[in-house]
Amino acid sequence: MKKMLDLIIVNNDQLNQNYSLLKLSTTDGAILPEMYPGQFVEVHVADSPTTFLRRPISVNFIDKSKNELWLLIQKIGDGTKRMAEYQKGDIVNLLLPLGNSFTSPENTNSELLLIGGGVGTAPMLYLGAQLKQQGFKPNFLLGARSSEDLLQLDEFAKYGEVYTTTEDASHGEKGYVTNHSVLEKKNFTHIYTCGPKPMMMAVANYAHKKQINCEVSLENTMACGFGVCLCCIENTQRGNVCVCTEGPVFNIKELKWIS
Repeated sequence: MKKMLDLIIVNNDQLNQNYSLLKLSTTDGAILPEMYPGQFVEVHVADSPTTFLRRPISVNFIDKSKNELWLLIQKIGDGTKRMAEYQKGDIVNLLLPLGNSFTSPENTNSELLLIGGGVGTAPMLYLGAQLKQQGFKPNFLLGARSSEDLLQLDEFAKYGEVYTTTEDASHGEKGYVTNHSVLEKKNFTHIYTCGPKPMMMAVANYAHKKQINCEVSLENTMACGFGVCLCCIENTQRGNVCVCTEGPVFNIKELKWIS
């Protein structure tokens, strides 16, 4: 059930000059609502005079032991830059949880690859943690322009094998995620991905060619989060749908991405 909550900033970790990790909890000690991998929240940036709409942010992680919600913030506009400045003790209004979630295979022997690029790595951490808890052995493939933009590697390593690519060869293999050698070394049965649309489309076409089940989390602009503003329309096999209510997670069979 969707809720509008005021949460308190427990910590703000500045990961690098472009990214910040906000950790939030309830103001009264109440348990956070149940949230699933792939879902997102809409953040009201009340103190940014140029930010009129809420900002959609993927659930990065839920630390149930500390009752914390983690949000990975990329500073790309006035709203997210303001969010990255929040201090411990600040109160933030959120609408949550929103959207659908990734699905888990039935067979725990399935070979799983979770691919993230840029800030699209955010939902892969919570998904990987949940899959490991369910008995799977997830593999992560994370891509970035350079090593400075590869985030939370120690956290990912807690839940599975981590592979990386960078465009400048400063970490892992040089190139894009679809060039990584692990794609040829292992026989994956399921791929989950989030990141820039060209990256996800390349992954989707690879998965289709190899007949691998594949789910993608779209990052279309989502201003309201509940299907009213129609900013996030995606043309699918069943017509135009709102990504915020019908997604953000789609099986590639639903999309018109396969070339």
